[in-house]
Amino acid sequence: MSALAFVELDEGKVKKSSLEAVTYANAVAGDATAIVFGSMDDGQADLIGSAGASKVLHVTDEKLASPNIMAYASAIAEAMNGGYDQLILAKSSLGDPVSARVAIKTNAALAANVSEPLSGDVAKTSIYTGKAFANTKLNGNRKVISIKKNAVEIKTDGGSASVEAFSPTINNGDFKAKVTSTEKATGDVLLPEADIVVSGGRGLKGPENWGMIEELAKTLGAATACSKPVSDMDWRPHHEHVGQTGIKVSPTLYIAVGISGAIQHLAGVNSSKYIVVINKDLEAPFFKAADYGVVGDAFEVVPKLTEAIKAQQG
Repeated sequence: MSALAFVELDEGKVKKSSLEAVTYANAVAGDATAIVFGSMDDGQADLIGSAGASKVLHVTDEKLASPNIMAYASAIAEAMNGGYDQLILAKSSLGDPVSARVAIKTNAALAANVSEPLSGDVAKTSIYTGKAFANTKLNGNRKVISIKKNAVEIKTDGGSASVEAFSPTINNGDFKAKVTSTEKATGDVLLPEADIVVSGGRGLKGPENWGMIEELAKTLGAATACSKPVSDMDWRPHHEHVGQTGIKVSPTLYIAVGISGAIQHLAGVNSSKYIVVINKDLEAPFFKAADYGVVGDAFEVVPKLTEAIKAQQG
Protein backbone atom coordinates (compact mmCIF):
# COMPACT_ATOMS: atom_id res chain seq x y z
CA MET A 1 0.00 0.00 0.00
CA SER A 2 1.44 3.38 -1.03
CA ALA A 3 0.22 6.85 -0.11
CA LEU A 4 0.58 10.28 -1.68
CA ALA A 5 -0.02 13.37 0.47
CA PHE A 6 -1.04 16.70 -1.09
CA VAL A 7 0.81 19.47 0.74
CA GLU A 8 -0.52 23.04 0.59
CA LEU A 9 1.78 26.04 0.95
CA ASP A 10 1.04 29.49 2.32
CA GLU A 11 3.59 32.01 1.07
CA GLY A 12 6.22 29.31 0.76
CA LYS A 13 5.54 27.64 4.09
CA VAL A 14 3.83 24.29 4.63
CA LYS A 15 0.43 24.50 6.30
CA LYS A 16 0.08 22.70 9.61
CA SER A 17 -2.97 20.82 8.33
CA SER A 18 -0.88 19.46 5.46
CA LEU A 19 1.76 18.16 7.87
CA GLU A 20 -1.09 16.31 9.58
CA ALA A 21 -1.97 14.79 6.19
CA VAL A 22 1.63 13.65 5.71
CA THR A 23 1.67 12.01 9.15
CA TYR A 24 -1.67 10.31 8.42
CA ALA A 25 -0.30 9.00 5.10
CA ASN A 26 2.75 7.61 6.88
CA ALA A 27 0.55 5.93 9.50
CA VAL A 28 -1.74 4.16 7.02
CA ALA A 29 0.93 3.19 4.48
CA GLY A 30 4.15 2.90 6.48
CA ASP A 31 5.70 5.45 4.15
CA ALA A 32 4.52 8.57 2.36
CA THR A 33 5.35 10.70 -0.64
CA ALA A 34 4.32 14.36 -0.65
CA ILE A 35 3.39 16.41 -3.69
CA VAL A 36 3.97 20.16 -3.47
CA PHE A 37 3.17 22.93 -5.96
CA GLY A 38 5.11 26.18 -6.16
CA SER A 39 8.12 27.66 -4.41
CA MET A 40 9.04 26.30 -0.96
CA ASP A 41 11.03 28.22 1.62
CA ASP A 42 14.26 26.74 2.93
CA GLY A 43 13.70 24.00 5.49
CA GLN A 44 10.17 23.14 4.42
CA ALA A 45 11.19 19.83 2.83
CA ASP A 46 12.81 18.93 6.17
CA LEU A 47 9.50 19.59 7.94
CA ILE A 48 7.70 17.34 5.48
CA GLY A 49 10.30 14.63 6.07
CA SER A 50 9.99 14.93 9.85
CA ALA A 51 6.22 14.51 9.50
CA GLY A 52 6.70 11.14 7.77
CA ALA A 53 7.41 11.59 4.06
CA SER A 54 10.47 9.97 2.50
CA LYS A 55 10.10 11.81 -0.80
CA VAL A 56 8.72 15.11 -2.07
CA LEU A 57 7.44 15.46 -5.63
CA HIS A 58 8.03 19.15 -6.31
CA VAL A 59 6.05 20.81 -9.12
CA THR A 60 7.77 24.03 -10.14
CA ASP A 61 6.01 24.80 -13.43
CA GLU A 62 5.11 28.50 -13.33
CA LYS A 63 1.59 27.79 -14.63
CA LEU A 64 0.94 25.75 -11.47
CA ALA A 65 2.53 28.18 -9.02
CA SER A 66 -0.88 29.54 -7.96
CA PRO A 67 -3.69 27.22 -6.83
CA ASN A 68 -5.88 25.97 -9.67
CA ILE A 69 -8.40 23.32 -8.71
CA MET A 70 -8.72 21.64 -12.11
CA ALA A 71 -5.02 21.74 -12.95
CA TYR A 72 -3.97 20.54 -9.50
CA ALA A 73 -6.44 17.65 -9.68
CA SER A 74 -5.06 16.59 -13.08
CA ALA A 75 -1.47 16.76 -11.85
CA ILE A 76 -2.20 14.82 -8.66
CA ALA A 77 -4.13 12.17 -10.59
CA GLU A 78 -1.14 11.79 -12.91
CA ALA A 79 1.15 11.40 -9.91
CA MET A 80 -1.15 8.77 -8.40
CA ASN A 81 -1.01 6.81 -11.65
CA GLY A 82 2.73 6.56 -11.06
CA GLY A 83 2.16 3.94 -8.37
CA TYR A 84 0.08 5.31 -5.48
CA ASP A 85 -3.22 3.80 -4.37
CA GLN A 86 -4.13 6.41 -1.73
CA LEU A 87 -4.27 10.20 -1.69
CA ILE A 88 -4.31 11.90 1.70
CA LEU A 89 -4.99 15.62 2.01
CA ALA A 90 -6.33 18.13 4.50
CA LYS A 91 -9.98 19.16 4.37
CA SER A 92 -9.81 22.78 3.24
CA SER A 93 -11.26 25.21 0.74
CA LEU A 94 -8.72 23.92 -1.79
CA GLY A 95 -8.57 20.31 -0.64
CA ASP A 96 -12.32 19.69 -0.88
CA PRO A 97 -12.77 20.34 -4.62
CA VAL A 98 -9.39 18.81 -5.48
CA SER A 99 -10.20 15.58 -3.62
CA ALA A 100 -13.52 15.18 -5.44
CA ARG A 101 -11.95 15.69 -8.87
CA VAL A 102 -9.03 13.35 -8.16
CA ALA A 103 -11.45 10.64 -6.98
CA ILE A 104 -13.34 10.86 -10.28
CA LYS A 105 -10.18 10.95 -12.40
CA THR A 106 -8.65 7.91 -10.66
CA ASN A 107 -11.89 5.97 -10.00
CA ALA A 108 -11.16 6.06 -6.29
CA ALA A 109 -13.45 5.84 -3.25
CA LEU A 110 -13.68 9.16 -1.40
CA ALA A 111 -14.08 9.81 2.32
CA ALA A 112 -14.19 13.41 3.57
CA ASN A 113 -13.69 14.91 7.03
CA VAL A 114 -12.03 11.74 8.34
CA SER A 115 -11.23 11.94 12.03
CA GLU A 116 -9.26 8.74 12.69
CA PRO A 117 -6.86 6.38 10.85
CA LEU A 118 -8.55 3.80 8.64
CA SER A 119 -9.71 0.57 10.22
CA GLY A 120 -9.30 -1.81 7.32
CA ASP A 121 -11.41 -0.22 4.57
CA VAL A 122 -13.63 1.73 6.99
CA ALA A 123 -13.17 5.46 7.57
CA LYS A 124 -14.63 7.27 10.58
CA THR A 125 -15.97 10.60 9.33
CA SER A 126 -17.32 13.60 11.21
CA ILE A 127 -20.86 14.58 10.16
CA TYR A 128 -23.60 17.03 11.17
CA THR A 129 -21.01 19.73 11.99
CA GLY A 130 -19.21 17.44 14.39
CA LYS A 131 -22.28 16.26 16.32
CA ALA A 132 -22.02 12.67 15.07
CA PHE A 133 -19.73 10.22 13.28
CA ALA A 134 -20.29 7.86 10.38
CA ASN A 135 -18.39 4.71 9.49
CA THR A 136 -17.83 4.81 5.73
CA LYS A 137 -16.82 1.67 3.82
CA LEU A 138 -14.38 2.42 1.00
CA ASN A 139 -14.66 -0.12 -1.78
CA GLY A 140 -11.94 -0.70 -4.35
CA ASN A 141 -8.17 -0.50 -4.30
CA ARG A 142 -7.89 3.26 -4.66
CA LYS A 143 -8.85 5.72 -1.95
CA VAL A 144 -8.94 9.49 -1.53
CA ILE A 145 -9.10 10.62 2.10
CA SER A 146 -9.44 14.20 3.33
CA ILE A 147 -8.75 14.51 7.03
CA LYS A 148 -10.32 16.79 9.56
CA LYS A 149 -8.06 19.44 11.05
CA ASN A 150 -6.44 18.44 14.36
CA ALA A 151 -7.41 14.80 13.82
CA VAL A 152 -3.73 13.77 13.77
CA GLU A 153 -0.81 14.61 16.03
CA ILE A 154 2.03 15.61 13.72
CA LYS A 155 4.98 13.23 13.65
CA THR A 156 8.29 15.00 14.30
CA ASP A 157 10.80 12.15 14.33
CA GLY A 158 10.72 11.17 10.68
CA GLY A 159 13.81 11.14 8.50
CA SER A 160 14.85 13.50 5.74
CA ALA A 161 12.83 13.63 2.54
CA SER A 162 14.46 13.59 -0.87
CA VAL A 163 13.14 16.21 -3.29
CA GLU A 164 12.36 15.08 -6.83
CA ALA A 165 11.21 17.36 -9.63
CA PHE A 166 7.81 16.38 -11.02
CA SER A 167 6.60 17.80 -14.32
CA PRO A 168 2.97 16.84 -14.93
CA THR A 169 1.30 17.14 -18.29
CA ILE A 170 -0.22 20.59 -18.73
CA ASN A 171 -3.75 20.54 -20.13
CA ASN A 172 -4.82 23.98 -21.33
CA GLY A 173 -8.44 22.99 -20.79
CA ASP A 174 -7.77 23.03 -17.04
CA PHE A 175 -7.19 26.78 -17.17
CA LYS A 176 -10.63 27.84 -18.42
CA ALA A 177 -11.25 29.40 -15.02
CA LYS A 178 -8.62 31.84 -13.82
CA VAL A 179 -8.14 33.50 -10.45
CA THR A 180 -7.62 37.19 -11.23
CA SER A 181 -7.02 38.38 -7.68
CA THR A 182 -6.88 37.06 -4.14
CA GLU A 183 -7.82 39.03 -1.04
CA LYS A 184 -6.45 37.52 2.14
CA ALA A 185 -7.63 38.18 5.65
CA THR A 186 -5.13 40.21 7.62
CA GLY A 187 -3.76 39.61 11.08
CA ASP A 188 -0.81 38.09 12.89
CA VAL A 189 -2.52 34.67 12.86
CA LEU A 190 -5.03 33.75 10.16
CA LEU A 191 -8.28 32.28 11.46
CA PRO A 192 -8.62 29.16 9.25
CA GLU A 193 -5.14 27.93 10.22
CA ALA A 194 -5.09 29.05 13.87
CA ASP A 195 -4.38 26.51 16.59
CA ILE A 196 -5.88 28.85 19.22
CA VAL A 197 -8.82 31.20 18.66
CA VAL A 198 -10.08 33.94 21.00
CA SER A 199 -13.61 35.00 20.07
CA GLY A 200 -15.89 37.74 21.35
CA GLY A 201 -19.64 38.37 21.31
CA ARG A 202 -22.19 41.01 22.17
CA GLY A 203 -21.26 40.69 25.82
CA LEU A 204 -18.32 42.98 25.08
CA LYS A 205 -20.85 45.81 24.58
CA GLY A 206 -19.03 47.59 21.76
CA PRO A 207 -16.03 47.62 19.40
CA GLU A 208 -14.15 49.96 21.70
CA ASN A 209 -13.72 47.07 24.16
CA TRP A 210 -12.06 44.68 21.72
CA GLY A 211 -8.59 45.61 22.90
CA MET A 212 -8.69 43.02 25.68
CA ILE A 213 -9.62 40.29 23.18
CA GLU A 214 -6.72 41.28 20.94
CA GLU A 215 -4.35 41.44 23.89
CA LEU A 216 -5.32 37.95 25.08
CA ALA A 217 -4.98 36.62 21.53
CA LYS A 218 -1.56 38.22 21.11
CA THR A 219 -0.39 36.76 24.41
CA LEU A 220 -1.49 33.27 23.33
CA GLY A 221 -0.33 33.58 19.70
CA ALA A 222 -3.98 33.16 18.71
CA ALA A 223 -6.33 34.42 16.01
CA THR A 224 -9.31 36.62 16.84
CA ALA A 225 -12.90 35.83 15.89
CA CYS A 226 -16.43 36.96 16.65
CA SER A 227 -20.07 35.90 16.60
CA LYS A 228 -22.43 36.79 13.75
CA PRO A 229 -24.26 39.61 15.57
CA VAL A 230 -20.93 41.31 16.20
CA SER A 231 -19.96 41.27 12.50
CA ASP A 232 -23.51 42.28 11.50
CA MET A 233 -23.18 45.39 13.68
CA ASP A 234 -19.78 46.12 12.09
CA TRP A 235 -17.99 45.88 15.40
CA ARG A 236 -15.57 43.46 13.72
CA PRO A 237 -14.77 42.60 10.08
CA HIS A 238 -16.93 39.91 8.48
CA HIS A 239 -13.96 37.63 7.81
CA GLU A 240 -13.76 37.08 11.60
CA HIS A 241 -17.34 35.78 11.81
CA VAL A 242 -17.32 32.18 13.04
CA GLY A 243 -20.44 30.03 12.79
CA GLN A 244 -22.75 28.10 10.50
CA THR A 245 -22.86 30.92 7.95
CA GLY A 246 -19.31 32.10 8.60
CA ILE A 247 -15.96 30.38 8.97
CA LYS A 248 -15.90 26.94 10.56
CA VAL A 249 -12.84 26.40 12.73
CA SER A 250 -11.21 23.39 14.37
CA PRO A 251 -8.52 24.78 16.67
CA THR A 252 -6.97 22.97 19.59
CA LEU A 253 -8.35 25.70 21.88
CA TYR A 254 -11.37 27.97 21.33
CA ILE A 255 -12.01 30.69 23.93
CA ALA A 256 -15.47 32.28 23.75
CA VAL A 257 -15.87 35.57 25.59
CA GLY A 258 -19.34 37.07 26.06
CA ILE A 259 -20.96 34.72 23.53
CA SER A 260 -24.24 33.08 24.52
CA GLY A 261 -23.71 30.04 22.31
CA ALA A 262 -26.57 29.97 19.80
CA ILE A 263 -26.71 26.76 17.78
CA GLN A 264 -25.62 28.61 14.62
CA HIS A 265 -22.40 29.64 16.37
CA LEU A 266 -21.80 26.19 17.85
CA ALA A 267 -22.05 24.67 14.37
CA GLY A 268 -18.90 26.55 13.42
CA VAL A 269 -16.79 25.76 16.48
CA ASN A 270 -17.83 22.39 17.91
CA SER A 271 -14.96 20.64 16.12
CA SER A 272 -12.57 22.44 18.47
CA LYS A 273 -10.57 20.10 20.67
CA TYR A 274 -11.16 22.19 23.79
CA ILE A 275 -13.71 24.98 24.35
CA VAL A 276 -13.43 27.52 27.16
CA VAL A 277 -16.41 29.79 27.81
CA ILE A 278 -16.28 33.06 29.78
CA ASN A 279 -19.72 34.51 30.47
CA LYS A 280 -21.43 36.14 33.42
CA ASP A 281 -24.73 34.39 32.58
CA LEU A 282 -24.73 30.98 34.26
CA GLU A 283 -27.61 29.92 32.00
CA ALA A 284 -25.77 30.69 28.74
CA PRO A 285 -26.23 27.70 26.40
CA PHE A 286 -22.52 27.71 25.53
CA PHE A 287 -21.65 26.26 28.94
CA LYS A 288 -23.30 22.97 27.92
CA ALA A 289 -20.82 22.60 25.07
CA ALA A 290 -17.80 23.85 27.00
CA ASP A 291 -14.96 21.75 28.34
CA TYR A 292 -14.21 24.51 30.84
CA GLY A 293 -16.40 27.41 31.92
CA VAL A 294 -15.78 30.62 33.85
CA VAL A 295 -18.85 32.37 35.25
CA GLY A 296 -17.83 35.99 35.62
CA ASP A 297 -17.68 39.44 34.12
CA ALA A 298 -15.47 39.33 31.01
CA PHE A 299 -14.17 42.82 31.80
CA GLU A 300 -12.70 41.43 35.01
CA VAL A 301 -11.83 37.87 33.97
CA VAL A 302 -10.08 38.47 30.63
CA PRO A 303 -7.50 41.06 31.80
CA LYS A 304 -6.64 38.91 34.82
CA LEU A 305 -6.32 35.83 32.59
CA THR A 306 -4.03 37.72 30.21
CA GLU A 307 -1.81 38.91 33.06
CA ALA A 308 -1.66 35.39 34.54
CA ILE A 309 -0.56 33.96 31.18
CA LYS A 310 2.09 36.66 30.79
CA ALA A 311 3.40 35.91 34.28
CA GLN A 312 3.54 32.20 33.44
CA GLN A 313 5.43 32.96 30.24
CA GLY A 314 7.96 34.95 32.25
